Amino acid sequence: MELSNDIVLRPRFKLECAILPETILRAYENAGAISRDFLVHRSDDHIFISLPKKEQHFWSPQLHLEIYKIETQPTVIRGLYGPSPTVWTLFMFFHFIVFILFMASAVWLYTNITLTLSYTFPLVGMILLFLVWIGLYIAGSIGKKTGKTEMYKLQSFLYSVLNKLL
Repeated sequence: MELSNDIVLRPRFKLECAILPETILRAYENAGAISRDFLVHRSDDHIFISLPKKEQHFWSPQLHLEIYKIETQPTVIRGLYGPSPTVWTLFMFFHFIVFILFMASAVWLYTNITLTLSYTFPLVGMILLFLVWIGLYIAGSIGKKTGKTEMYKLQSFLYSVLNKLL
C-alpha cells in the first residue's frame, strides 16, 4: 500500500474476493484469538485490528475492516487505517473549535469594517487561528508518519489471514 503525502490522514482501500463474508469474519476472529501481536475485535460485519496496549502510543493506528456481500457480486472488504476513535474524535473536536472561532472572528472583522471601527484584533485572531489550523494539519501528518510502520504491520496481518483462505 502506498501512503501518499496528500491531505488524506486516514487511508482507505477496497478489496474484492470470492470468499463468503462469514468465512472471512471467522478467519479474522480465529487469527485474533491466537495472535499475541494483534488485538482483533468483531462487531457484526466489522473487524477492528489494533496493536496490543503495551505497544501502542498516542498516534498508533488501527485497521477497521467492513466485510459484506451484495447479492451475486463478490465479497467486498473496505478498510480504513486511522488512529483510535478517541484520538480521532479529539482531533476533529479541535478542528471544529478552531473553525467556529475563525468564523466568529470573520463576523467580528466584517462588523468592525462595516462600522468603521478598528479591525486589528479580529484580523490578528483570524491569522492566529489559521496558523493553529496549519499546526493541527502538521500534527496529523506527523502522527501519520509516526504510525506508518505499524500500518504496514497491520497490512501484513490483513493479507496473511486472507492468503490462508485463498
